[in-house]
Amino acid sequence: LLKVPLPEVVDYHLPAAACFHNLVIISIRKRYPGHARKVCHALWGTGQIMFTKNVVVVDEDVDPANLNDVLWRVTGSLDPARDVFFSEGPVDQLDHATNLACYGGKMGIDGTRKLPGEAGYQREWPELVTMDPAVEDDIAKKWSHLLEQLKGRP
Repeated sequence: LLKVPLPEVVDYHLPAAACFHNLVIISIRKRYPGHARKVCHALWGTGQIMFTKNVVVVDEDVDPANLNDVLWRVTGSLDPARDVFFSEGPVDQLDHATNLACYGGKMGIDGTRKLPGEAGYQREWPELVTMDPAVEDDIAKKWSHLLEQLKGRP
């Protein structure tokens, strides 16, 4: 349904660990500077999703449900001074973190690649570096026992 008012939406994910409504990660077909901000503000004014207080916007080639990919791409694209912004508006009745019932702060994070001139960005955006799937398989075979030991540890 989000694609009706927002045709640029590719996919979105509401992680269970964030109680679904506290965070939405949304991938878009970015077409112009400020597009991620536009999407955040549109979400905060659309139906039940308006109660979402944290929105992370990523590029269309990022799977919003793959949190490792999301974190890798967002942290590599994010300048906190430029890409994190705040608003206020309706929040969920059950949200205990706000000073007032049903009203509080919202945070948007633009985790997309920056376009030339976007928000003062003056450099060329680097090519995406990917690993050969065969190398990934080799690493998994050689190190999986260590990775299993690390699961669940802080």
